[in-house]
Amino acid sequence: MILTETLRKAQKFFPQKEAIVCGRTRWTYQEFYDRIRRLSICLKGLGVEKGAKVAIVHPNCHWYLVAYYGIAQIGAISVPINYRLSPKEIAFILEDSESKILIADPMFQKQMDSIRGMGKIERTLWTGKTISPGPLDLNVEEALQEVGVDPVPETFISEEDVAQIYYTSGTTGRPKGVMLSHKNVTTHALGTIAEIHLTDSDVWVHVAPLFHLADAWATWAITWVGGTHVLVREFDPKVVLETIEREKVTVTNLIPTMLNLMVNHPDVRKFDYRSLRALLSGGAPIAPEVVRKIVETFKCDYIQTYGMTETSPYLTFSILKDHLKKLSYEDQIRIKSKTGREFIAVQLKVVNDRGEEIKKNDQEVGEIIVKGDTVTKGYWKLPEETRKSIQDGWLATGDLAIMDQEGYVTIVDRKKDMILTGGENVYSTEIENILYMHPAILECAVVGIPDPKWGEAVKGIVVLKPDRKATEDEIIRFCKDRIAHYKAPKSVDFIEALPRTGSGKIHKKGLRDKYW
Repeated sequence: MILTETLRKAQKFFPQKEAIVCGRTRWTYQEFYDRIRRLSICLKGLGVEKGAKVAIVHPNCHWYLVAYYGIAQIGAISVPINYRLSPKEIAFILEDSESKILIADPMFQKQMDSIRGMGKIERTLWTGKTISPGPLDLNVEEALQEVGVDPVPETFISEEDVAQIYYTSGTTGRPKGVMLSHKNVTTHALGTIAEIHLTDSDVWVHVAPLFHLADAWATWAITWVGGTHVLVREFDPKVVLETIEREKVTVTNLIPTMLNLMVNHPDVRKFDYRSLRALLSGGAPIAPEVVRKIVETFKCDYIQTYGMTETSPYLTFSILKDHLKKLSYEDQIRIKSKTGREFIAVQLKVVNDRGEEIKKNDQEVGEIIVKGDTVTKGYWKLPEETRKSIQDGWLATGDLAIMDQEGYVTIVDRKKDMILTGGENVYSTEIENILYMHPAILECAVVGIPDPKWGEAVKGIVVLKPDRKATEDEIIRFCKDRIAHYKAPKSVDFIEALPRTGSGKIHKKGLRDKYW
């Protein structure tokens, strides 16, 4: 199946239903489809053929969804780009992906002008008014008005054709383009529909950036079932809380740092969240204490997720099996805080260094490997990297985890984040979970730093809640009272804000680099 089938279903069954809510823009599915059709014809008129790459540099907006579909409909390939990258980094992605057409928001005009000076882009389609547009610039809305009522020229598209190339953050080297096929993305969308029971009654708010798969997957799944897309341009905790109440949002996926800032916002109790039926969290591990606050604040189901760009993205959900719903509230929170059991569309194993599956005892640690129709075809123009990562169909994730008897996994660390101190393995996630229990701590991260005696020493980096105080000794004692002493931080730094990646996750590599 190909991606345009998800749109065809929505247009056929829900033509007059509200599809898009973005600021003052409110479109039905018929109006949404009309914009998509016109963009596809416009791109064809600019010479975009099957397999051509079209880059997108844009905050969350209805035009992002139009672009995703309009590009896919003609067999071209979307290249969503993190707009927080430097011009040099964006230029690398444009050149590496061989993108010649760019769809961009005018807020990035200065940034894009410097890139176009490097000769990377042939045409730019702006989604709003620009200052001193060049001869190769087009205003999307104006260009679409010139498109007639003709249907989109048919293009044969195979489910094995590449639909999108997402570039990884490049924390371990040059950014790598992850190729996702139509089959990858539609299989994933269908799996999420089954797992979280999406229907046309659902209202999804796009908060996490659409250039990242933490949210982008919902483009296809929500459209397929005829749900409503609500878009928030950039994350602001109060704006998101207001939007949930105003638009009667039913479900969404947020980065843990976003949820943590929302439940700790001073106005969190002022809004009505009765429309919410489920909140999903993904992109990074989450502390059980934060999960408890989420459930108690929003009074809806909570589902922890885990995934990768390479897997479209989901690999697990912490959805409770029916018999586990009979457990105590505390035990249910404990399970909901786990990374989760395998996603319906994949096979997942946790293996030791010999490739053998670990014991399901919640103690033995191994690496997660996965296989399935949602797993990437490989890395764009990097066949050797592809061979290293995918062997016999199994993708090595680099994530270390334990597994319980029910098959729920819990990620304890990335391989590169594990701390080796005095010959003992210490997993940063475990220490962070303890730190989040401290009443004065808003956010935290744990890294290993060089130590002449222990090899590495555990360091905590924390952000305190407004108007709360804590000392280094107090926090270290707090940890030692709850875990083995060798796991407790040997030092604690206090900072005003933790560094973040483009998707909003805490940037641990940046913290490690500061101390090494």
